[in-house]
Amino acid sequence: QVQLVESGGGLVQAGGSLRLSCAASGRTFSSYVMGWFRQAPGKEREFVAAINWSGGSTRYADSVKGRFTISRDNAENTVYLQMSVKPEDTAVYHCAARSGSVGSGVREYDYWGQGTQVTVSS
Repeated sequence: QVQLVESGGGLVQAGGSLRLSCAASGRTFSSYVMGWFRQAPGKEREFVAAINWSGGSTRYADSVKGRFTISRDNAENTVYLQMSVKPEDTAVYHCAARSGSVGSGVREYDYWGQGTQVTVSS
C-alpha cells in the first residue's frame, strides 16, 4: 500500500512558476513509477508526466513538454512537478503510483492522491 498526499497548489499568474510536491508513505516508494495527472472541470482526467524509479526515464504530455519537469527524491519519498504555467493548466493535479514501467494511462496506476488545485489567471 502507498498513500499519497499532494501539496503546493494555489493561484498563480500566467507565465509564473509553481512546484507541486507529492509525499508518499511506505518503504517501497523507490520501486514505484510515479505520475502526475490533472482534471479540469467538466473534463476527463488526463496524463501530465511520469518518472521511473531511478528518475532516469521520464514521459510528458505534449501539452506540457518544455514547460513542466517531473523529478523525484527517493530519500525523501517525494515526487515533484515544476511548472511554468498557462491559463489552460488550471485543474486539480493528482499524483499516482504504479508498479512496472512508465505509463500514461489513468487505469495503469494503482494508487492516487486526493489532489491539489492549481488555478492560473490570465
